Amino acid sequence: MVHGKPMNTTAVVLKKPCKLELTKLRLTERSPSDVIVDVLWSGISTGTERLLYEGSMPPFPGMKYPLVPGYEAVGIVSEAPAGSHRKVGNMVFVPGAHCYEGVSGLFGASASRVHVCAARTYRVPEEFGDKAVLLALAATAHHALVVGGTIAPKLIIGHGVLGRLIARIAIAIGHPPPLVWETNKVRREGNHGYRVIDPSEDNSASYRSIVDASGDTSVLDKAIPHLERNGIVTLAGFYHEPLSFAFPPAFMREAQIRIAAEFTPDDVNKVIELTRNGDLSLDGLITHRMEAAKAPEAYEAAFSDPECLKMVLDWRSLS
Repeated sequence: MVHGKPMNTTAVVLKKPCKLELTKLRLTERSPSDVIVDVLWSGISTGTERLLYEGSMPPFPGMKYPLVPGYEAVGIVSEAPAGSHRKVGNMVFVPGAHCYEGVSGLFGASASRVHVCAARTYRVPEEFGDKAVLLALAATAHHALVVGGTIAPKLIIGHGVLGRLIARIAIAIGHPPPLVWETNKVRREGNHGYRVIDPSEDNSASYRSIVDASGDTSVLDKAIPHLERNGIVTLAGFYHEPLSFAFPPAFMREAQIRIAAEFTPDDVNKVIELTRNGDLSLDGLITHRMEAAKAPEAYEAAFSDPECLKMVLDWRSLS
């Protein structure tokens, strides 16, 4: 362990479901492999973080309240051990941290300062700016496309940030533009480079590959009738209730159901490369920004405002 003056941070803390505060915390002693990162921005997840906020998250390793949420932080390295391949001043993406005294770090990146093993950080170009918080979702999208072998998605369900990134990355890696289902009229609007329609308009039953990014627990009964024989439904969302499906339609198609789990370092590195090269755009996905000092208001807006695709907390005044 590295001994020295104790360090503090300001963090988002979920005391219990529906009770969120911005709180001063003591950081644990860091190990010799850890870097200290002063966080610039962090994103609010409307998937897992919303479940934690509402208290509907299914049992998950390390889950207990109070906790620090968040896995979408970007910051500047302020201290780095020798030989860590990180230098003071590097801008890095941090997909989570577990460095707080007295609270659980379930993902744990929504704080003004964190320490984390240098190998778990990712160097990002400064020109990415706050859009770098989207790398976690972009890596999740990439993982959903390549898990079990790359099969071009013909249909994507859900046109939130994850669904948009799955469509954009599919095109970036050479697949034809997919079709996207979206029930929210507002989220269908715009020129996306692919078609976005209401599911009721689609009578096709010939999709080889469908990717769900909606998190809808009833999605299998909606998707399976649209598969061709031996077609695949990839579940890319996070589902807080058991999923079930009617057996006969799946039986007649010999349907396959695949789950895309957590993204890997390779996924993060690939989407950084795609973005740096200009093949993947992260533009237009962050719709709301608020100072971290207003975190309770920001979380409320992120979860209740239908026009909010992505909320970003700005930590620069608290770092």
